[in-house]
Amino acid sequence: MSKVKVGLVGFGLSGQVFHAPLIQSVEGMEIAKVVSSNPEKVGQYLPDTEVIASLAELLADESIDLVVITSPNQTHYTFAKQALLAGKHVVVEKPFVISSEEADDLIETARQQDKLLSVYQNRRWDNDFLTVKGLIEAGELGEIASYEAHYDRYRPEVSNRWRETAGPGSGMLYDLGSHLIDQALNLFGKPETVYADLMAQRAGSEVTDYFHLILSYGTTRVILHSGSLVLQHGPKFQVHGSKGSFIKYGLDSQEDMLRKGGLPGQPEWGMDREERYGELTVTVDGKTETGKVKTLQGSYERFYEGMVQAITANKPVPVAAEDARNTIKIIELAIQSSEEKKALSFQ
Repeated sequence: MSKVKVGLVGFGLSGQVFHAPLIQSVEGMEIAKVVSSNPEKVGQYLPDTEVIASLAELLADESIDLVVITSPNQTHYTFAKQALLAGKHVVVEKPFVISSEEADDLIETARQQDKLLSVYQNRRWDNDFLTVKGLIEAGELGEIASYEAHYDRYRPEVSNRWRETAGPGSGMLYDLGSHLIDQALNLFGKPETVYADLMAQRAGSEVTDYFHLILSYGTTRVILHSGSLVLQHGPKFQVHGSKGSFIKYGLDSQEDMLRKGGLPGQPEWGMDREERYGELTVTVDGKTETGKVKTLQGSYERFYEGMVQAITANKPVPVAAEDARNTIKIIELAIQSSEEKKALSFQ
């Protein structure tokens, strides 16, 4: 069976670190062309791959099956729409698009074109999130009362890059917020209400670099938080339920490994250090017991393995575009909530 031929659009951090290595590592898939203005850089990492200058040239190539869009956020909608209309399957880097209206239009375009559309929410396969999800689904914590997830950083200086320049789709809510919101939706589904506190926390910041979201699900509260001035990090996850609590520190290791040239299948890929295993505290016969929970192995490669199966075997895409649309809708509601200083219904 011939491989799925991929056209990669963009070769910045996202394309170079989070997409190209994983695509190349997945059996049944290969990068055939890269759209980039920096062929020398692409050549260092993909010496046998053709580099072209325009999306139009890529879309004119009938051999390309899948277009992967890793260009800046404000280009996602336009590029994805062009690719779908050209008869290509499409993967879009998160955040999906800027507005839920754009998301709905792409979903309908994909339906009309009978093409697959998915969004790269890779952190569904973070090792810590997989562990939390497993505990919740197994009922180890009972009925969930509160779920709190942090994605904090210490970056006191504002960088000169597009993500930190004022404009549609910039800022941490669209960036890191997309990950945390997608994980919450994956666990709990659509919330009843959204409340948010957003601000530019650092001196000179033009964008949202702090957010605190509260998603309500009946008596369950989901708290999603990110700050830019957090030098000493607290827990990444705190989950409390009727049967117990789970606390987990540290970040998944896959991003760091990818930055250093690591790949799926190598020793320690997606693994966690034992000292970072989370703690599960429960009551047994009226006594409180606390023990370590081995972190499940992370597996970003499952996204592109899923795309191969979706394209070649008619399986569902690994991340439904409708899920990504709901993430964008929550971002829109969060912005409105912060401005109006009230909780808003998710409808």
